[in-house]
Amino acid sequence: MSTPQIDVAYIAKLARIDLTEEETALFSKDLDKVLAYITKLESYDVTGIAPMNHPLPAMDVMREDIPETGFTQEEALSNAPQQSQGQFRTPKVVESA
Repeated sequence: MSTPQIDVAYIAKLARIDLTEEETALFSKDLDKVLAYITKLESYDVTGIAPMNHPLPAMDVMREDIPETGFTQEEALSNAPQQSQGQFRTPKVVESA
């Protein structure tokens, strides 16, 4: 099977990217290498090999959701620089329209 050719200038035009002649030649050379490698991969017999979407087995990395006792309101506000009516008091960050 022969390696297909890609018209880099045409693809760049479709993507509205201005490429110099040097860039076009460089990208064309790089794409030819990629396509040659894909052609090489196509030559391997993969009959009987199950498809996979990731090389490593999927595992659940989440821990169990176990309810725990949280802070009391007094404990949460104990280090607050300013508090008012049992709530954190912060500087105004949104201006009125």
